Amino acid sequence: MSDSPTASLPRTGLVAGVVGLLVLVATVLATGAVAGNDLGLPDTDALTRWLLPLASFGTDIAVVVAVAGLLLAPLTMHKMRDELHPRATQGVRVARTALGVGVVLSLVEAWATVADQQATDFFSTSLGTVVDAFGTTTQVQSLTAQALALLALTLGLGTVDTPRRAVFAIGFTLAALVPTTLTGHSASSGSHDAAVVSLLLHVVAAVVWTSGIAALWALLVLPETERGRATRRFSALAGWCFGVTAVTGAINAWVRLGEFSDLFTSGYGRAALLKLVILVGLGVLAARLRRSVVTTEVAPEKRGFALLTAIELTALSAAVALGAALSRTAPPVGAPWPGKVESLLGGPLPPEPTAGRILTSFQFSGFGTAVVVLGVVGYLVGLRTLRRRGDTWPVGRTIAWFLGLLAVAFATIGGLGVYSGVMFSWHMTSHMVISMLAPVLLVMGSPITLALRALPGPETPGGDGPRQLLVSFLNSTYSKVVTNPAFATIMFTGSLYAIYFTGAFDWLMDNHLGHALMELHFLLAGYLYYEVLIGTAPLPKRLPHLGRLGILLLVAPFHAFFAIAVMSSSTVIGESFYALLERPYSSNLLDDQYLAGSLTWAMGEVPLLLVGVVLIFQWFRDDSRRAKQRDRKADRDDDAELARYNAMLGRIAEGTATRGDRDPSTRIDAPADESTDA
Repeated sequence: MSDSPTASLPRTGLVAGVVGLLVLVATVLATGAVAGNDLGLPDTDALTRWLLPLASFGTDIAVVVAVAGLLLAPLTMHKMRDELHPRATQGVRVARTALGVGVVLSLVEAWATVADQQATDFFSTSLGTVVDAFGTTTQVQSLTAQALALLALTLGLGTVDTPRRAVFAIGFTLAALVPTTLTGHSASSGSHDAAVVSLLLHVVAAVVWTSGIAALWALLVLPETERGRATRRFSALAGWCFGVTAVTGAINAWVRLGEFSDLFTSGYGRAALLKLVILVGLGVLAARLRRSVVTTEVAPEKRGFALLTAIELTALSAAVALGAALSRTAPPVGAPWPGKVESLLGGPLPPEPTAGRILTSFQFSGFGTAVVVLGVVGYLVGLRTLRRRGDTWPVGRTIAWFLGLLAVAFATIGGLGVYSGVMFSWHMTSHMVISMLAPVLLVMGSPITLALRALPGPETPGGDGPRQLLVSFLNSTYSKVVTNPAFATIMFTGSLYAIYFTGAFDWLMDNHLGHALMELHFLLAGYLYYEVLIGTAPLPKRLPHLGRLGILLLVAPFHAFFAIAVMSSSTVIGESFYALLERPYSSNLLDDQYLAGSLTWAMGEVPLLLVGVVLIFQWFRDDSRRAKQRDRKADRDDDAELARYNAMLGRIAEGTATRGDRDPSTRIDAPADESTDA
């Protein structure tokens, strides 16, 4: 290494890219991802077969570089609305160039995809063929959408002049990866929901992790104090990124491997195993880096830090290359369900439901697993932070939070989740648990209040730390809109009618991720509604208890009307989906729908009653607290307020009362000696 670690930054980036490229080439050769068929059938040319993984890898690297450039802003900022640090301004320019490269590579990959599917040479594929494929091929559609999103970001980065806007740009850049994540092997795996959700979380976490390491390399030129602050800021985020990347990577490999032996006998399994080994090694290295960061107030020694991060960056490049190669390698479990029923459900039709099966059945749900695992880990980390400081946290809130997560698990991963995609009655039961019971318990767990107490403050006086950013978000215009009681009530109640009585339900059930999106919406809508009613988060504005009770009473009849409409409807909701299942039990769809409406009506009243009890208890507790505050104030000033009130009554009785005594609105400002008109 040269005398100056910063002087070798471009060289290290080049080495990391070359290592990743070599790993990509070796993997696709070993797995046969670029080998032509030997059956004498029409096939594309070698250039097209190589362009597919190379363009994918290049796009991934371009996005990593772009996010790294944008990350320089929050890593060097003082406040979110300040002007960009000079280094961050350079990062925005680098991000724009990288995104432009990503646009070109995404289009190249889309063109190569069409050539591969049409079994034609890359340069022989016409533009008309590509346009026709856009209307029928999901991979081409997703790659085109990705290219358009990256192009819009490239044009919009000129407006990024504050760390706040840079953070928004990072979010949009990560969102541009979503279309391609929803297609490919993950979308055709047996467990659609688990494969796609785990891959999406895996990609986002891996990109942020890799980009953060690259950003820290770009900040090696800064003074020690600024460099140390940036390193500590990313250190906590890197730990979460590593955990999410490792867990979701293992889940994704498990979903696509038929048996454990496939991990060693198939090309896909061996590549996945190598990637997992690299991630474990990176985790050990990241833990060492984190210890060196948190144990000192200044930046770690530059040369050693540069060496360790260079190794980490190179290994991450290799991991990205393995991911690109795996996207072109057929897994042992590609599309194991040949029938239409198995294809719709992502697995075989479960047997007739019984009480025992509802309580003991299990399915792997990507949405449910993500919510439960992240909810458990995040809450425990918050509790541990408070305990280290010597602070306490109510046990009842902790119990309520974990009971809420247990309800989510039962409705998505457990027996309710298994049968919610098979029968409408069980779907509505699951819906009631996710939208009405679980959110009540989760809100009573006060996760936002816990986060406000556990998150660290600013590292510089007057700056923005994680706690300040959360407070700023809670007071933002967006928060004022979504926490408005009218908005929360409409989302909670109106979505029932919008989803089930407009045909949207049929489309969502036919889509692989439709059921997961419904679950996400119901959980968020329920949480938002109950947070407005009984939550403890410092929202911009809260209604008085009487107003909240009124909103609760307003929702009850609308919920009952919905249940009655479901029961009395002669049109089967989701008929096209449930008819395709051809289940041998509960074959009368209208009877099952009547049962669904009955369960909705019966189960919906219990959470509302529970919320009413909690709301009245909070009302009583707040009044009691205010009464105690008034008593303590009276003890301090010898009940001066009561004395003033009695004096006012005396003046009224004697006929010497002032206008202020008779008019409460002017009582404070009225002069004490003002005469009154009899």
